[in-house]
Amino acid sequence: MEIIGHAVWLYFRFALRYRDVEELLAERGVIGTDETIRRWSRKFGQAYANGLRRRRPRPGDKWHLDAMFISSSGVQHSLWRAVDQEGSVLAILVQSRRDAAAARKCFRRLPTGLRYVPRVLITDTLARYSAAKRAVLPRVEQRRHTGRNTRAEHAHQPTRERERRMRRCKSPGHAQRFLAAYGPSASHFRPRRHRLTAAAYRPTRAARCATWRAVTGVPARACATRPSGPLPAPRPSRRLCSHAS
Repeated sequence: MEIIGHAVWLYFRFALRYRDVEELLAERGVIGTDETIRRWSRKFGQAYANGLRRRRPRPGDKWHLDAMFISSSGVQHSLWRAVDQEGSVLAILVQSRRDAAAARKCFRRLPTGLRYVPRVLITDTLARYSAAKRAVLPRVEQRRHTGRNTRAEHAHQPTRERERRMRRCKSPGHAQRFLAAYGPSASHFRPRRHRLTAAAYRPTRAARCATWRAVTGVPARACATRPSGPLPAPRPSRRLCSHAS
């Protein structure tokens, strides 16, 4: 399970292809194929993402909702994404339409498993969000402003990067399966690094790695931590060969 967990972590954490993960494992002495990596990611990726959802702290009370277009086999589909103010992915839904009915379906999926509704819902200025909000979340305050929804728009950037790396998804079902596992797994290892100092980021990273190992069923291992302070001075390099005088 340690090998499987490491392979799935490499694929969902970094913008890698199956063959890239295969080469990284081969460098560590693990021989496999890109098809093996694909089957592992499809079989265990969603289970690991669900485990991360159950162990994460309660999401914030301010939700950002936005939709973007993705292309599959030459046909455009809408990718609906909801995140909280900390950037944690709440829901991902791929639909063929981008109208009020599609917005209502996305709104109904949002409270699933959360057991509470948000205090504020931030969207852009399109009317379909208001109609869906009145039908599904009538008591929630809505703020319609293009400039305030940058949190959800920034959450689309990793998806665009993976879309280019994968040369687009093959079907809407493929996009839904991949993004449903990729969203929670990738956001788990991105704790707003730009707002943390190095001293604060290291224990956060260690805690999230420990959570991942607990989800994948791998025993925790002791991690050596370097004491705070400046790095020690490098030792003088040794010459590997001597020239004849």
